[in-house]
Amino acid sequence: MVFYKTEAEIELIRASCLVVSRVLGLVGSLIRPGITGETLDRKAEELIRDYKGIPGFKGYNGFPSTLCISPNSEIVHGIPNKKEFKDGDIVSVDCGCLLNGFYGDAAYTFAIGEVGDDIMDLLSVTNESLYRGIDNAISGNRLTNISFAIQNYVERENSYHVVRELVGHGIGRNLHEEPEVPNFGKKGKGIRMKEGLVIAIEPMVNLGTRSIENDDDGWTIYSKDRSPSAHYEHTVVVRKDNADILSTHKYVEAAIKNNPNIREISRKKAIFAD
Repeated sequence: MVFYKTEAEIELIRASCLVVSRVLGLVGSLIRPGITGETLDRKAEELIRDYKGIPGFKGYNGFPSTLCISPNSEIVHGIPNKKEFKDGDIVSVDCGCLLNGFYGDAAYTFAIGEVGDDIMDLLSVTNESLYRGIDNAISGNRLTNISFAIQNYVERENSYHVVRELVGHGIGRNLHEEPEVPNFGKKGKGIRMKEGLVIAIEPMVNLGTRSIENDDDGWTIYSKDRSPSAHYEHTVVVRKDNADILSTHKYVEAAIKNNPNIREISRKKAIFAD
């Protein structure tokens, strides 16, 4: 069942997304060679609770942490641990928050130090594909117009591979609601979107094969060939002419500009400011 949100509910989701966005900004200010995922996770939980929120992922179906931290070939759902990040790593960080009864969700992939240009291009393409999808999250469009826009940019205009098994989702009083939002597909399929639909759009893109593999920990998902993978996510609400992005990466981008350990991704002119 698809739940359309009232304007009051949308503003509550926006407030939760703002906390998530600030957490990602905090991660962007702290992440560097030598820091661990456990440290970032602890700091993230402290900030969420400072805002009177509840970590959205911690305890969800038994997940043990506040953040999903997925370096290099890990696509999503990585569990923060004591391993130190090193120069050349890319690290995808996904955060959720429950505040005033509604969830927010967003993700960003960080490039630490001397990351190869081919991998930086993967990050740039994945990030832009997110906005290509968002640009189609408008009232009257079919859901898979989002999916097609992402896949077409990633796979046809570039040479990377969209993960099929992992998808975006509706969000609101529950972290995962209907509808699922695939990152691949033909135009004109799925529900016809209406104003008030709130969805998390989150392309996950591999440098190598699109195939995935599950870790023995029951959570972490890798690219099967262990090639690098990137992940970006926004929570958005469908509107008449342009989607309204409820989360923001502006705190991340500001933090990266002041963190000499992190490389900025290039952003294409096609991306509008969130």
